[in-house]
Amino acid sequence: MAANAQGKFWQMHDKIFANQQTMDRAHYEQWAGEIGLNVDRFKSDLDSGKFKDKIKADSDEGTKFGASGTPTFFINGYKLVGAQPVDAFKKLIDQELAKAKK
Repeated sequence: MAANAQGKFWQMHDKIFANQQTMDRAHYEQWAGEIGLNVDRFKSDLDSGKFKDKIKADSDEGTKFGASGTPTFFINGYKLVGAQPVDAFKKLIDQELAKAKK
């Protein structure tokens, strides 16, 4: 959210996703600089807690629907959890399309 406030959500997302073994404050600040954020503003936004309610609401909504891991996908009410191969999506989508045609 702090990166998003500066229009760089996806750039930070990609950095975090590519470096999941080093997810800590020091690395977040390093990556903020690498992607061109104003690092002082980024730090201030992290420290302010101003995104806490939004993040909690998003987390609560995911929990309400049964999302317990990242990524979680819902297709026509069916849940796929974790990194899935394309074939898993194709199979489920094809099954649901076949049901819809009946």
